[in-house]
Amino acid sequence: MLLAEINPVLFPALLLLSLLTGGPAGAEAKPGDSASTATRVFRPLSGDRWIGNAICYGPHRDGQWPGGPAPTSAQIIEDLRLMVPHWGLVRLYGSSELGGKVLEAIRTTDLDMKVMLGVWIAPEEKRDEQGAVLERFPEAAAANQREADAAIALTAEYPELVLTVCVGNETQVSWSPHPGPLDILIEHIRRVRAAVAVPVTAADDYQYWLEPESRALAREVDFITLHAHPLWNGRQLDEALPWLREQIAAVRSVHPEHLLVIGETGWATSIADEGDQARLMKGTPGESEQATFYEAARAWASAERVTTFIFEAFDENWKGGDNPNEVEKHWGLFRADRTPKAGAYSAKSLAPGKARTRRMR
Repeated sequence: MLLAEINPVLFPALLLLSLLTGGPAGAEAKPGDSASTATRVFRPLSGDRWIGNAICYGPHRDGQWPGGPAPTSAQIIEDLRLMVPHWGLVRLYGSSELGGKVLEAIRTTDLDMKVMLGVWIAPEEKRDEQGAVLERFPEAAAANQREADAAIALTAEYPELVLTVCVGNETQVSWSPHPGPLDILIEHIRRVRAAVAVPVTAADDYQYWLEPESRALAREVDFITLHAHPLWNGRQLDEALPWLREQIAAVRSVHPEHLLVIGETGWATSIADEGDQARLMKGTPGESEQATFYEAARAWASAERVTTFIFEAFDENWKGGDNPNEVEKHWGLFRADRTPKAGAYSAKSLAPGKARTRRMR
């Protein structure tokens, strides 16, 4: 049983048993652990309330984008108030640009929300197959340093809100649009982990975590964050949840000593009829389909106590190309104008402990 699946009422006793028996939450340091400390346990709790049904949050609205016009504090507060009836744990992908603004908004409005704080890692070097450096990107290296610095500072400033820090997002999987050398990622992980008291993780696609080379990265983190999108992997709606569970089991077999957290899964409401999405995606997009998948995934996550971040809270029209149907614009349970889709209504109806499925098994 994973610690993410433990009933919070029983958690303290089971944690003590694990510490005594040397289980995944035990005191033995891992190879490569630069801080030489025990593995830190990720507990998705607010008080004694389990908040593992979680959400990914990109704050940028229409006319805004990373590095460009940014959302105001009032807009972020509006977003948080829309999210808090549904989710108590949100995932941010970066720290230096808006992490502080989001955390300050949660604190000042006294919202019952916790945060997985992200450290965005951009490619610092391009290497050939033998590992020789072909090109260096000093601006990216400086930006990565700022990200790590910001995450360290914010974790110290908001200890009651930051539950964990995620360093890197899809940097190692073969199809990554922003690949980076593993040793550089590990350097950033070690630096952050040595400076914060909370658990530290790295996020990548399930395909990477199935590779033998993923074990080197796994040794550096307190738990594994994996992405598994049934739609991108050619699944129909009725296949989506069984497929998701299969990938969790497969990754667990490669990393049996690690707690697993689903950092991204979801179902889009629109798909363009061109490019990789048209070629790879076989399932039908739509609001009712999204709601069906969301209800089923949420019910399963609650029953099994697997922390699951749904991708994502709001549509992000700044992503992708000019095609308005581009899939990367349409993962939100709310539209870009902050009006709710059917899935958001489903989220509100599923109170903790009362999750239900509609037609997926």
